[in-house]
This record gives sequence, C-alpha cells and structure tokens, in this order.
Amino acid sequence: MNKKIYILDSTLRDGSQGYGISFSLEDKIKICCCLDKLGVDYIEAGNPGSNPKDMEFFKLVKGIELKNSQIVAFGSTRRAGIKAEDDKSLKNLLEAETKMVVIFGKSWDFQVMHVLKTTLEENLNMISDSIRFLKGKGKEVIFDSEHFYDGYKSNKQYAVETLRVAKEAGASVLVLCDTNGGTLPNEILSITKDVHETLGDNIGIHCHNDAGMAVANSIQGVVAGVNHIQGTFIGIGERCGNANLSTIIPTLKFKLNYDVCIEEELSSLTTTARYISEVSNIPLNDDAPYVGSSAFAHKGGMHINAVEKVSNSYEHISPEQVGNKRRFLVSEVSGKTMILKEIQKVFPSMSKESEEVKIITEHLKKLEYEGYQFEGAEGTVELIMRKIIGKYEPFFKLNHFKIIGEQPSSNGNFSSTALINITVDGKTEMTAAEGDGPVNALDKALRKALDVFYPQLKNVRLVDYKVRVLDSESATNAKVRVLIESTDGIEKWTNVGVSRDIIEASWIALVDSIEYKLIKDIQRKVKTYF
Repeated sequence: MNKKIYILDSTLRDGSQGYGISFSLEDKIKICCCLDKLGVDYIEAGNPGSNPKDMEFFKLVKGIELKNSQIVAFGSTRRAGIKAEDDKSLKNLLEAETKMVVIFGKSWDFQVMHVLKTTLEENLNMISDSIRFLKGKGKEVIFDSEHFYDGYKSNKQYAVETLRVAKEAGASVLVLCDTNGGTLPNEILSITKDVHETLGDNIGIHCHNDAGMAVANSIQGVVAGVNHIQGTFIGIGERCGNANLSTIIPTLKFKLNYDVCIEEELSSLTTTARYISEVSNIPLNDDAPYVGSSAFAHKGGMHINAVEKVSNSYEHISPEQVGNKRRFLVSEVSGKTMILKEIQKVFPSMSKESEEVKIITEHLKKLEYEGYQFEGAEGTVELIMRKIIGKYEPFFKLNHFKIIGEQPSSNGNFSSTALINITVDGKTEMTAAEGDGPVNALDKALRKALDVFYPQLKNVRLVDYKVRVLDSESATNAKVRVLIESTDGIEKWTNVGVSRDIIEASWIALVDSIEYKLIKDIQRKVKTYF
C-alpha cells in the first residue's frame, strides 16, 4: 500500500506517567536521539507547564541536532472563562519554542459538565480559541480529542463537533483518543471510519491499554483511515500503559506494507527497544512481540526441526527484519543435534561425531535432573561447554568468603556484611562490603575485590534475581535454583546456580555471570583486532 503513517512517540510525556518511571534530563536526551535515528516523525517530549524539568528539557534540546524527528510540546486548551492570551498553559507552550504543539481538549459531554464544570458551548470555544491563538503565533497544532470514543458513544453529535471546531480553527491533525482504554476493536473501526468519512484525512489515534487492546485498536484505526498514530515505544504509561509502538511499527510495515519510520533502520528496532528499556530502567518482557528475547525462541524438538527446514513454519517474520535473533532453548528435551548447534555458535568447527558433544549433552541432562534449568541461562551453558572442551581458564580463585548477619540493624533492613578473599594472577585481594541481606553484600564485595583487576566490571549490574524452591517438602533443607540476569549496558545474559544453600547457589550464578562478561570482552577485542 505504501501509504505514509506518521508516528508520534509519547514515551517522554505519557510514558513518564507510568508507575515507577522518572526520566532525568540526560535520559530524555538519550531517548530522543534513539528515536530520531529510527525515524520517528514526532517526539512528544513533555508538558512545559507541568514541571521545571520539562521546561529545562525544551531549553536543552534546542542544542541537539535531530535529523529525522520533530520535538513537540504538549499542553491543554485554555481554562474556562479566560482569554487564550491570558492562559498560563498556552504561554508555557509558546516558551517551549517548538514548531509543533499538541493540545488536548474534552470531547465527552460528561467530562465537560462534571470534570471541567463548564458548558458544552464554552468547551467548544476553549478548543477553538486555543488553536487559533497558537496558529496566530506560527505554531502547527495537533488536537488530541480526549475521551473521544466514550464521548462518541455518549453524544455522537457533540463529540464530532469538537473535532469540526478544532479543524476549522486550524488544527492540522485531529487525534481520536481512547483515553480510558476500554473501547473494543470493532467499535474503533466503525467509529473511526465514520469520522474519516465525515471530516476527511489527517485523522490520528491515541489508545490506552486498559482492556489489552491498544495495539489492535491502533491498527484498526489505520484500517479505518487514520494516518497518524500516537503511543509509547515499549508500551509504558499510566495504569495499564499506552499503545506499544515497538509492536505497531513493524506490524504496519511488514504486515500491511505502510511507509513508517526509516525502512533501513527497522532492523535496529530490537536494539532501540532494549536501549530505551535500559535507559528507562523498565524490564522488557522476554515475550514482547518482535523485540523480546524470546520472541523467536523455540524449545520443542519438532518446532526446532521444522524451523530449521522452513523458518516460517513457526515464525511469522524473519527475526533479522527487526534486528532480533532466533534462539533454540537448551533443556532436558534437547538432543545431540540441538546441543551441537549451541556448541557451534562458540566453536564453529565442532562436528557431531566429536566426543565432547556427547559429554556435554549428558552433562547438561544430568544437571537438569539435579535442578538446573538452562533454557533461560545461555551464559551458564556456554561456560559449561568451555569447561568440558578445555577452552576455559578461571579469571580468579576464591580463597574464602564469610557472611556476617546483623539483627536488628540501624536502618531497619536485615543488614549483612561480606568478607571476601580472592587471588588473580598470584595477587591476593581481600575486601568487605555491607548490603541489604547476604546476597547483596556478597555481590558488592566480589565486585569491589575484582574491580582492582577488571575495572570494566563497573559497568555490570544485576537487573533480575529469582529464587525457586525445587523440593518444598524438604522445608528449610530444600534445594533452590537461583537465576540472575546481568547487563553491561550493551547486552544482557543470564546465569543459574543450584544448591541446598541459597548463598552457594547465588555465588555460583554470580561467578558465572562475571566470568561470562569477561570472556565476551575478550572476544570483542579479538573481533575488533581482526
């Protein structure tokens, strides 16, 4: 179809309203640059009237050269009963000095009368006056019709009239908002078609995910005629989040053949999503469509066999199209062929007839029987392979460590101290660290000791820590499995440890995590050299 669909990313505005999210100025700049590279058309960067940080951002971003994206400021229509030129929110929009602004106004008669506490006529005047004022100041205006779909179902004539007034005042795009996130796809399709037929082109859509329909609703909006979609890049936002652009963008491109973002940059979609996730400090779900680490992961033997023969037998697109990669998960159902493929990722010359393949296969199955789970712990799998093949040298030797618990503690938490003694290349380092519990203290102490020898570990941090009891009937003597996920800001990896002692299980996983990172650093240097 090749019709152009314009994307407005609201990660920095609507997304920042999600639980636990607080972007620094540096975070905002990083995310802007990332979205610009991908070719997002508009970046709605904040409400300059809501807080000093947003206003400071608009001053700072003027010095950033964006090649593809346009920065947009967000605000509301004038308040009831005052002139547009006297409204503080509209003045703040002008101070942001962006070429384009987004303003929202009410399209639901219920909201006008019971929330704004004004008349339906005055609300229409508020919309018209605000847009005319901003247009008179040389701004291009996008109008977000808040609660439009609920308003349409309540009072169709009035909801459409708010759009008509906005268009007559000079709004370049009319955005239909499913603000409560409860409208269903069939309703979106029908209502949006009616609006498009009534008011013509340059209709947009802004969906929330309260019924889990935000992506589907956005796509239905496009089918109905909209050419402008708003959302957040990894779906973050207030309550249940916003329409997820990292799902919408590839769907529009690869399923419907629309012109969206920069085509050659869509292969960086996964990297972009993971980078924004990292900067936002929001974990990206493994099962996230297109960009999740398990989006193209296969475990069942029949599935793996089929994908190897014909990839689209169990994959709706090629993972490379979005910059992701196919994964075959190692588990107790894996055979020698599957294990060989994992080995060949690290040692390409290894053949099926090699004795090491048989030994590794049997060893992995033995460890799984003992409680290990490798399908989400590729880092540990690689280390096991290296040890059996003889391509492993430990980066340090543990001489001993000691954990000291303190209760009650001064800060109200279970405070612990870890003492650790290690040797690297004949040099011994002994250090101590305090943490919130024994595992945290041990993690800090180990990193502190190794920092003397491997300063690159400063960039490594744990992003997830999971403990599972494997035989609960054994009560406090139960065996536990510890799974930790780490990142160095470039990639993530997972390691696993099993023991009847949770400290030992955590130690096994921690050591594997650090050694995996150091091995990967060496490999990167070798690739760069050659």
